[in-house]
Amino acid sequence: MSEPIRTRNSYDGLDNRAVHYPELPAPLEVGTYDNHTHLEIADGEHPMSVAEHLERMRQVNMLGAVQVGVTLESSIWSAEVAKSEPMLLAAVALHPNEAPLYKTRKELDDAIAGIAELAKLPRVRAIGETGLDFFRTQGDAELEAQAHSFEQHIAIAKENDLALMIHDREAHAEVVETLKRVGAPERTVFHCYSGDLELAEICQQNGWYLSFAGNITFKKNQHLRDSLLAVSPELLLIETDAPFLTPEPMRGRPNAPYLVPHTLRFIAALLGWDEAKTAMQINANTERVYGLWSEGLS
Repeated sequence: MSEPIRTRNSYDGLDNRAVHYPELPAPLEVGTYDNHTHLEIADGEHPMSVAEHLERMRQVNMLGAVQVGVTLESSIWSAEVAKSEPMLLAAVALHPNEAPLYKTRKELDDAIAGIAELAKLPRVRAIGETGLDFFRTQGDAELEAQAHSFEQHIAIAKENDLALMIHDREAHAEVVETLKRVGAPERTVFHCYSGDLELAEICQQNGWYLSFAGNITFKKNQHLRDSLLAVSPELLLIETDAPFLTPEPMRGRPNAPYLVPHTLRFIAALLGWDEAKTAMQINANTERVYGLWSEGLS
């Protein structure tokens, strides 16, 4: 099985941190999915192999995860590792902050063409993460490359009837404008939802999914909790964005799919639901977006 690759992309600035992965949470009564994780990023003082990640997932009754690419290299890795692993599906894309790094439009388009080829594989179920990021990308030429990449990724998702997994950072209005102008794919997910009630209402009106990560547990993020409660439960997904955004009370330590139970239990408490009901709703939503994990294995 392919092992994690140590990577530091333009958007994260991640160093291997001299900290340990948190302890296992209590197993879930009803297993669920992590719909966005980056197992290709080796993190922590003692980085885990893919096999170790999967074993910890099994120990807490996780059903599976979507392994997400952010470069052409990591997208190829994601598709390869999902090809024969029943617990993993793949999403492939160039992260918004990768697009401006290509020296010419041709080089960028060649990389996007590589993503389009990966999109044809049966275990690739989403195009992502793609979108707009105005936090780190600035300047007209850089923003133009980012916007071009986003629109090309949307087209790939629609051509292949795949979900679209959106990275939206400080670009809510522009992301919405793009989706409405070019037409959003049938299944569109706002990964690591970061919007307010206004964006939540737009997602509700358009049937776009809101995927919540561990940062919904952070005290300062009341807008995320308000947004979750403002939309239909049928539009809710859960993720880690591992190794980032580890939920409280483990914040500051590496994140991983086996820590989803912490976030799920937090969301269940917000909804006033029990853990099992919450997991079953999340599972129905996740399988509606990505299909069944058992299909397309080689």
